[in-house]
Amino acid sequence: MAEAIKANKEYTLELGDKKITVKTGMLANQTSATVLCQMGDTVCMSNVTLSRSARDNVDYLPLQVVYQEKYYAGGKICGGRFRKREGRPGDDYVLKSRLIDRGLRPMFAKGFHNDIQVFATVMSYDFENNHDVVASNAANLAVALSEGPADGPIGSVRVGMIDGELVLNPSLEAMKKSELDLFLTAASGRIVMIEAGANQISEEDMLRAIEFGKKWAQKIVEFFAGIQKELGKQKLEVGTGYDNEEACAFLASYALSTITEAIKNPMDKLDRRAVFADLMDRAEEKLVEKFGEAGEDEALIELYANASKLMDKVIKNEVRRLILEEETRMSGRKIDEIRPVESMVDVLPNRVHGSALFQRGETQGLTTCTLGSPGDKQLVEGMEGEKELRYMHHYNFPPFSVGETSNRLFVGNREIGHGNLAQRGLEPVLPTEEEFPYTIRTVTEILESNGSSSMAATCGSTLALMAAGVPIKAPVSGIAMGLMSDIENDKYIILSDLQDEEDFGGDMDFKVTGTEKGITAIQMDIKVKGLPDHVFETALAKAKIGRLHVLKEMLKAIAEVREEMSPYAPRIETIKINPDDIRLVIGKGGETIQKITGELGVDIDIEDEGLVFVTSVDGESMKKAKEWINMIVAKPEVDTVYDCNVVRIIDGVGAIVEFLGGKDAMIHISELQWARTENVEDIVKVGDQVQAKCVEYNAADGKTRMSLKQMTERPEGMAPDRPRGPRPSNGGGHRAPPRRR
Repeated sequence: MAEAIKANKEYTLELGDKKITVKTGMLANQTSATVLCQMGDTVCMSNVTLSRSARDNVDYLPLQVVYQEKYYAGGKICGGRFRKREGRPGDDYVLKSRLIDRGLRPMFAKGFHNDIQVFATVMSYDFENNHDVVASNAANLAVALSEGPADGPIGSVRVGMIDGELVLNPSLEAMKKSELDLFLTAASGRIVMIEAGANQISEEDMLRAIEFGKKWAQKIVEFFAGIQKELGKQKLEVGTGYDNEEACAFLASYALSTITEAIKNPMDKLDRRAVFADLMDRAEEKLVEKFGEAGEDEALIELYANASKLMDKVIKNEVRRLILEEETRMSGRKIDEIRPVESMVDVLPNRVHGSALFQRGETQGLTTCTLGSPGDKQLVEGMEGEKELRYMHHYNFPPFSVGETSNRLFVGNREIGHGNLAQRGLEPVLPTEEEFPYTIRTVTEILESNGSSSMAATCGSTLALMAAGVPIKAPVSGIAMGLMSDIENDKYIILSDLQDEEDFGGDMDFKVTGTEKGITAIQMDIKVKGLPDHVFETALAKAKIGRLHVLKEMLKAIAEVREEMSPYAPRIETIKINPDDIRLVIGKGGETIQKITGELGVDIDIEDEGLVFVTSVDGESMKKAKEWINMIVAKPEVDTVYDCNVVRIIDGVGAIVEFLGGKDAMIHISELQWARTENVEDIVKVGDQVQAKCVEYNAADGKTRMSLKQMTERPEGMAPDRPRGPRPSNGGGHRAPPRRR
């Protein structure tokens, strides 16, 4: 152990007003590389392991990023009474894993098909420095030091914007005031990945933030490059993958006219895919006609085994060529042409509170909006403690949406990521809880897909929210931009409204959501090792034109937020009470609040500040619940007459009555009637309903005295009451004062 500790290497970088410290060599030395990264007291560990051989029959990079938050990192013991171990990864973990993955993936060598696993574990958290930035940089350096054949290194930063000023890696407290949350990963000189949420900021401000983030990420890249040069391991060799130029040329001569015609002519996605699939299925047959039977010729056996892949390469090359040389896309579309947009609302009965169908080309999403009480918020538990989600967007992508079958029928990482993008795009325009105290859930069912279904989910959610009567600040639309590039000739063609074939064979998927005023979210993934800055400037400018076009078309279905909600949506009204009176509404052991909700069928949620939310689908029940609560918290007023229920008799003393929804008061025996009363039960009994006047209320101790007799005038000629109670005693150590004569 002492030798391991001695082997520890530590490096520090001054980054703005903070320091990044990285360590390696002391922990987990059976991995390919392990790195600890620290900012403040936030510490994350990343471990990289990889298999020594490639997976069979795999044509993609089998990279898995596992993001883990440990409750102990934040000094928490979480979970219920019977569960204290960290559970299955929540959505937040999945999103952070994707954040790291999307930066690393394009940097790996093409054709590398070995299993790679990257763990990113939060070991200590100071509630100030964002752990995703620290974890991402730990993973970035660990991959650079490992045997994994990835170019780089890369660096990650977060950028905020407060009062127009850009802030590097802002604290959690500062982020509460920020108009922007930009997470950016860059390689040397080029941006690799962008994820952003924004409060309707301009394209100019977004470009300014991207340039700012890139500048600081470069410092991390240079810092990591020095460490990699000193400690980095020899990278594994990568096969070039199978290729046969002669066979490709032959297949192109046979199939190119058919491919070009299928691309240029208007055609449905599945029909075009059937044409391409048929060509791929017949590729081996055509190669056999050209080169003869394989027999025991290993070269021909390998050629024929890769025949369909070679044809696929021919198809993708023609897709790229037509765009780069002729600026012609699928179905003959122009590079900035957006497919027809159609929308409608109220697709389903209003029992779902709001519904909308959004279609762009062959991408179709059905979105519903459901409104609930404040008690319907989702409770999320983590090392930071508990937090509540008031708005949730859930995205579902069934296999039938692309005409396929699959045994993956449950939500995966892709669904979580796409749903979060749509949710993030809409959060800046939602009303505050004070303005609209509902819990809101939108769900998008993707029914058809041919590119950018997450943007369909964004547009459909806007329409469903408007149809449900949610007073959003402005409608949001979204669009996906693509890219075909010829890097050697510095040629980049930006594609508006990306579709599947262009995504599969292209170099970028750049999604932008926003209002007429500005951007609300961005997500950018690329397949090349970084892009120059001017590409983003062009992409953002074209994205603005595109999303405003989509916005105009979708608002033909519903131009304004609906004033009336569905009659089946719950109604929520608020009552402001003194926080000291919360206990009165709840009652002993929750008895009072349970009685109200049980008898009236309403939901009641109470905040610590004394804001009471009453939720009901029945107007009469709402009215009664509010009256009940107001009665409970009302303060007795002297000389006011109240309806009372006799709940207890105290012999010789008086009666205890209940009024104002549960408050107690005493009617002294002397206040039962004008005549002298010897027996309380001669006048009232337990269970009697009486009206009594408040004659005294002590706000300090809450004690109230009532009177029955003062409900009437004193009878004429009746002498004043003689005082009741114990007479002065002459016994004991004290003598009563003598009475005067």
